[in-house]
Amino acid sequence: MFKNMLYNARAILQRDPAAKSLMEVIFLYPGFHSVTLHCIASWFYKRKLFFIARLISQLSRFATGIEIHPGAKIGKGLFIDHGTAVVIGETSEIGDNCTIYHGVTLGGTGKETGKRHPTIGNNVLISAGSKVLGPLVVGDNSKIGANAVVLNNVEPDSTVVGVPGRTVKRAGERIVPSLELDQIHIPDPVSQELCKLLIRIEKLEGKIEREDRKL
Repeated sequence: MFKNMLYNARAILQRDPAAKSLMEVIFLYPGFHSVTLHCIASWFYKRKLFFIARLISQLSRFATGIEIHPGAKIGKGLFIDHGTAVVIGETSEIGDNCTIYHGVTLGGTGKETGKRHPTIGNNVLISAGSKVLGPLVVGDNSKIGANAVVLNNVEPDSTVVGVPGRTVKRAGERIVPSLELDQIHIPDPVSQELCKLLIRIEKLEGKIEREDRKL
């Protein structure tokens, strides 16, 4: 557990330009505290000591503003930046080296039983205010744009934006979004579709002009 804690602290130091030292991360970062307390709560949860597990998770929520159910499975290197109002549900699974910003919900839709929360792959970045809902899978190296609402599976190496979430594939581009931390330069699928329409209109206008000349 202590080895994991040290790995998590170093991962945050590497990825957050505001972090000045490892001691600052360990003592002052609520995202680090919430993940550390989750490890303890999860230990009790796996041993069916549910009350103690939930007590620790609720104390963590009170102290950090981040709610992680003790049943959630979290990989190493998770960076919860700022973290206020982050909610991670009971059957959520998060891979290694992911980044989650404030206001993110990994939740259910209220309809499922059993596995009802998302599975997040490795190196995924989930931007501020995003909602990922239901037992869906977000593939490795994907990026969820700010305030997106994701209700369907996301393929690896993809970017999702909008409400409901629409996938924009980054063909041939290999990046690690969780290390890149870029929430701004995200493709806009609406603009892309408008550009396609404009190109099609120009082609049709050209065709009409050629037909008019023949007449």
